[in-house]
Amino acid sequence: MNQSISTPLQNHERVRCEVWTRVMGYHRPVSSWNPGKQSEHRERQFFQPQSSASDDC
Repeated sequence: MNQSISTPLQNHERVRCEVWTRVMGYHRPVSSWNPGKQSEHRERQFFQPQSSASDDC
């Protein structure tokens, strides 16, 4: 079994992660959006669809 030990990163080891999303068929970085759209993106709620009985067939 592969066991990995995780240690917290120090602040100087961290790298900023750029988030991209698809809007109207184009992939764009969220950082290029205006502040209002960035706020809407932060408020989005993601969900996992539940499987229906017909999916089990």
